[in-house]
Amino acid sequence: MKQFHSVPIALQISSCANLKQLRQIFAHIIRTHFLHLNPVSFHYNNISRIYTRLDSPREALNVYVAMRRSSIPPDNFTLPIVLKAASQISDLVLSEQLHGASIKYGLENDMYCESGLISSYSKSGKFESARKVFDKSTDRKLGSWNAIIAGLSQGGSARDAINMFLLMMKNGLYPDDVTMVSVTSACGGLGDLGLAFQLHKCVIQAKNPEKSDILMQNSVIDMYGKCGRMDLAYNVFVRMDEKNVSSWTSMIVGYGTHGHVIDALTCFDDMRLAGIRPNHVTFVGVLSACVHGGMVQEGKHYFKMMTSGYGIKPLLAHYGCMVDLLGRAGLLDEAKLMVDGMPMKANVVVWGCLMGACEKYGDVEMGRWVARHLIELEPENDGVFVVLSNIYANCGLWKEVERLREFMKERKLAKVPAYSLPECSN
Repeated sequence: MKQFHSVPIALQISSCANLKQLRQIFAHIIRTHFLHLNPVSFHYNNISRIYTRLDSPREALNVYVAMRRSSIPPDNFTLPIVLKAASQISDLVLSEQLHGASIKYGLENDMYCESGLISSYSKSGKFESARKVFDKSTDRKLGSWNAIIAGLSQGGSARDAINMFLLMMKNGLYPDDVTMVSVTSACGGLGDLGLAFQLHKCVIQAKNPEKSDILMQNSVIDMYGKCGRMDLAYNVFVRMDEKNVSSWTSMIVGYGTHGHVIDALTCFDDMRLAGIRPNHVTFVGVLSACVHGGMVQEGKHYFKMMTSGYGIKPLLAHYGCMVDLLGRAGLLDEAKLMVDGMPMKANVVVWGCLMGACEKYGDVEMGRWVARHLIELEPENDGVFVVLSNIYANCGLWKEVERLREFMKERKLAKVPAYSLPECSN
């Protein structure tokens, strides 16, 4: 039986650009019993790593299972790869099992395993477990600090992320590009412009001349945009030596969020002229800008461009923007058709947009229809009854108003403090 030298096989795996290529090589490896003839963790790690990189975490986990069934123990590279795959599918149970494996094989304090555990727990929403791993460490490396800061930032604890960053600096560690991306994101969530200025200086100091700083620059653009300073975001943008889709998208989203509709759409046109292919996030920004500007025809044009021109399958966020756009313009029948034609179930945000439009334009029948769906999604929330009552009152249907109030009393619904139906865009 023909045997394949390990280096060529490893290079073939590492150079895979898509899942089809990797699956073909993996099938070839299985047919030739390569892994059986070369029972070392390196080859399993390599295959799992590429599956994870190509966003196929379940296949990466299957490779790990095959490795364990072959009685090959994990090493300090195995567990971080598998933990990343587990976090991609938010598998908390698996993360906990891998934590146990790290203890069993004496890898719990390995810097790669430690940061992998912190990251995996954070992405699964188990911040207490992530913090326990972090606090238990006696020799924290930068990777562990980055993991806990990223977890806090992505989990909505922006102020805690900033405080953790400051503590890291007090402990004598200097941030890298990974640190600064997380910290600037946290700052954007806070909208703290003074802090943004200070962090921008840290970004400049963290720049590695031998490594692209495009991720950091994009994060600075996003940070300034969320702080409401698109002029500063633009200054960073125009000075970038290299711009990718995220660079352009951050500008488009920033302009749209702050009502600079023409600037957002002009930026999108410039992006296409520059030969940069937009992604689904770009189109969320473009459609949101159309909502802010009340630009119905333009919104329809870009929605069609996304699907027909770029072959991008609309997500719930895209449909939500279109329903909001049509509803605000009083095109309630078209908005209803959009909801009916969605390949996924509408969420409370989409229904909330349509309910708001029904209230604005006094559409009683559609308001009732939307209300039924909202009640199914949130049966204990009386916000929908309040809006429906307003629709009845605005149309002079006082008997219906009284009937609805009696119904609410019978159900003994308590008004949730400061509750209102969510909207797609402000």
